[in-house]
Amino acid sequence: MCVVAAALAVVPFAQLADAKPPAAPAVPGDIQPPEGHEPFLSGHAVGVQIYSCNATASGSAWGLVAPRATLYDDNGRAFVEHFAGPTWQARDGSSVVATRDAPPATVDPTAIPWLRLRATSTSAGADGDKLVKTSYVQRVATTGGLAPAASSCDAGTVGDRVEVPYTADYYFWRESGR
Repeated sequence: MCVVAAALAVVPFAQLADAKPPAAPAVPGDIQPPEGHEPFLSGHAVGVQIYSCNATASGSAWGLVAPRATLYDDNGRAFVEHFAGPTWQARDGSSVVATRDAPPATVDPTAIPWLRLRATSTSAGADGDKLVKTSYVQRVATTGGLAPAASSCDAGTVGDRVEVPYTADYYFWRESGR
């Protein structure tokens, strides 16, 4: 019995928590990953969408610079950082970079859209490969994060940056059976 307890103590708890994959979220059809893919990991993000006021040919406009968020598991433990790219990096150092490959779905007009992103690259980390099999990432259940009002970006504020709080749930998908 002590040997079993000792062996379990060596296995990181996060690996035990990952044993049961999350159920697929209910989403509009356009952002559903194609057949042959299944969710294997999910997390709740808390962070900011960073915008800058940019000069344009017609005046000025807010543009997205990057997200910055931490994803938490169901037990409230941070396990992935999300930042420019868009990139997600797990605590084990593994990462996935993705690009939007479907039209965004505006589910709540007071929040940033829901998205489906296709992985363009993945890499293992020094301590593991949690995100290496990622084929798609979904952003759903969003709150906040919208760019500031257009009227707040003008010649006097060009170059300013604003961080707008947001939350979202992220689902990481892989090819079925992997």
